[in-house]
Amino acid sequence: MALVKERKTEVINSFKIHDNDTGSPNVQIALLTDRLNGLTEHFKMHKNDHHSRKGLLELVSRRRRLLDYLKRQDAKAYQEILGKLNLRK
Repeated sequence: MALVKERKTEVINSFKIHDNDTGSPNVQIALLTDRLNGLTEHFKMHKNDHHSRKGLLELVSRRRRLLDYLKRQDAKAYQEILGKLNLRK
């Protein structure tokens, strides 16, 4: 489930650190969270889609690793992104 270009631009603009920022951990975590939310909606309708479920688990793992990295590097930014994205931790 690819993100629509406008939605992706909107997410990047709301989480970027500077004007040309597209790859900081904050932006990557926000984009992964948006993809995960879309997949969650997909699984409500397609309960037996096990191949996509494997991809979902891989995305969750990637987001978890990025969150761990951000927590080690900048604890304040970590707490801010958890609050903005309504993630538990």
